[in-house]
Amino acid sequence: MRKKKNRRARLEACADVIINEPEKYRGKWLALKPCFRELQLELGCGKGRFTVETAAENPEVLFVALERVPDAMVLAAERAVERGLGNVYFISSDAQLLAEYFEEREVSRIYINFCDPWPAKRQEKRRLTSPRFLQLYKRILKPGGEIHFKTDNLPLFEYSLEQFAENGFVASEVTRNLHKDGVRGVMTDYEAKFHEQGLPICRCAAALKGAEE
Repeated sequence: MRKKKNRRARLEACADVIINEPEKYRGKWLALKPCFRELQLELGCGKGRFTVETAAENPEVLFVALERVPDAMVLAAERAVERGLGNVYFISSDAQLLAEYFEEREVSRIYINFCDPWPAKRQEKRRLTSPRFLQLYKRILKPGGEIHFKTDNLPLFEYSLEQFAENGFVASEVTRNLHKDGVRGVMTDYEAKFHEQGLPICRCAAALKGAEE
């Protein structure tokens, strides 16, 4: 993604929806407003189309979105500000630091949409559905909490289904062509582009089994 002109000033203009010290909210996210009934997390929100539209449809849910690329996050934050949303916040950070930002069993759902597949075997640990990351998600998810996963990469999808099963998650709503019979659910910007090109989208939900051992 190209560097955005006046990025710093644009981010400052969106200060109300950007959390610069997320570790201060660990265990306290739902206290931000009394109306929030649960906390949902998105990893790699990109330009924020999915984040903003999903938050708009669920005003009683607090959405926190992580994005490593500031030039993408500024677009997502601007979208949230333009919509006047009061239930979505952005963190410029990496998923490896989730345990520093969220208390055990604090998150109800995690969205992972079109993450980098890291196809080489030596890159497996970098995949957001690898055992390394799944163990991290298990710490912050409530028992029965879910991961909602979408990708256009079939090998990554099959790999992820295997890892969910081996790491204490039960997969459901499994499809390898989500929009075959028409658009289903909120799309990301990438997803809309892939759909227009006729590329099938894979999706599943993976629920954490019971209490952690």
